[in-house]
Amino acid sequence: MIGLAQFGIAIGALGVVLTFMSLFPGAIGMNNPTAGIGIVQFAGIMSGFMLLIMGALLYVKFTFYEGRVAGLAQQIGIRLALTGLVLAAMVGLADIFGFGSHPRSLESDAFFGPLQAIGTLVGFAMSSLGVVVYALTGTPPDEPPKP
Repeated sequence: MIGLAQFGIAIGALGVVLTFMSLFPGAIGMNNPTAGIGIVQFAGIMSGFMLLIMGALLYVKFTFYEGRVAGLAQQIGIRLALTGLVLAAMVGLADIFGFGSHPRSLESDAFFGPLQAIGTLVGFAMSSLGVVVYALTGTPPDEPPKP
């Protein structure tokens, strides 16, 4: 199914564009009214990275392992990628959910601090590692006989 692999590339490219637009809103002509990263901006970053990871998993599955059942190591890779996305979202939105170090109050708004940034990057790295594990641990397709 080469069409699904191409769909994975398109979804991944859309994720890269959405992440870039969310990280740098000035690049598309939008001004950033707040000094830091807001909840809508972080939601855009997370949505873009989620699309990137899903597109990468689709591409790897339908390019290299089409018609094959995922082995245990590949299933671990998928779960690692999805767990990294959940970890990044939970760490990044910790103050919004009320269990971060700077919870929202009437006087102050949520604060995306350095610990949250590090935790989010760790979650993104875990997701990327999950895609790499999925790609490298599958059963290779049968090679055609050599003449």
